Amino acid sequence: MTAKPWYSGERGVTQLTGAIGSLVNDVRRVRRAWHWDTPRPHTWPERGAVIPPSESDLGWARQEPVRTIRYLIQHGLLLPFTEAMSQPKVEGREWVKELDRPVIFAANHSSHADTSLILHALTDTARDRTVVAAAADYWFKRPLMGNIVSLFLNTFPFSRTGGAQGQLHASSTLLKSGWNLVLFPEGSRSQDGRIHEFKPGVGHLANETRTPVVPVHIRGAQRIMPKGQKLPLPAQARVRIGKPMTPKPGEGSREFTTRVEKAVRTLAETPKAEDLQGTWIERWRASKPRELVYGED
Repeated sequence: MTAKPWYSGERGVTQLTGAIGSLVNDVRRVRRAWHWDTPRPHTWPERGAVIPPSESDLGWARQEPVRTIRYLIQHGLLLPFTEAMSQPKVEGREWVKELDRPVIFAANHSSHADTSLILHALTDTARDRTVVAAAADYWFKRPLMGNIVSLFLNTFPFSRTGGAQGQLHASSTLLKSGWNLVLFPEGSRSQDGRIHEFKPGVGHLANETRTPVVPVHIRGAQRIMPKGQKLPLPAQARVRIGKPMTPKPGEGSREFTTRVEKAVRTLAETPKAEDLQGTWIERWRASKPRELVYGED
């Protein structure tokens, strides 16, 4: 007598139904326990919004031929677009025309347009050696977006949620390597356009690395692209740059941060602030081409 296959008859159908039901239950368990975009069980601790690991520190964006590509992108697209949209008026460019050493640009922050306005205000030489601190939890959530922004603006990931020592090390390494650094000490964009309290990181970084801080005030950027708006609108803008500031002997990080914040507020409110912008003689001296001195071999 020939044996019937397992799938024939009532018993076979019951076994097949049970096998399918078991498979469905297994799939449901897996779906509840795993992220499909990044295979991590829900029971694992959540990864915080911090900077990428060292192998993803975007060092490629500061090397050739990427720097040449970025120069072409900025001069062919970013800078002409910024000029057409805002016709920015720049005051104090002479203070960054000939930089003897790296500096920290500390600016107020009310719009995504702030970065392009600052880069527009710099000379080609200063711009080529400038990196921009960008929020790691905003711009670098998606690697593709982070890479595109880094290509256009020469950004590096900056954590707003913690890791102060790691941020200090990464920023100081860039400064010691000869790069200028753009920081927005408020931490996030102001929704009402007013300057909010500066976080002490800028003062701590300046004290630790002995790097001058250049106060910068941007007016009009909020009208171009306020928080929550996806597309820019034409509006007049102004970028006012002050003299480089250095911590005084014995001045703590918080005290120096407060002084930098006061300088930015003064640039915003005072038509002429000679103590921050310099006298006409100081500005004339700063605008003179720097003489090159060649040493003996």
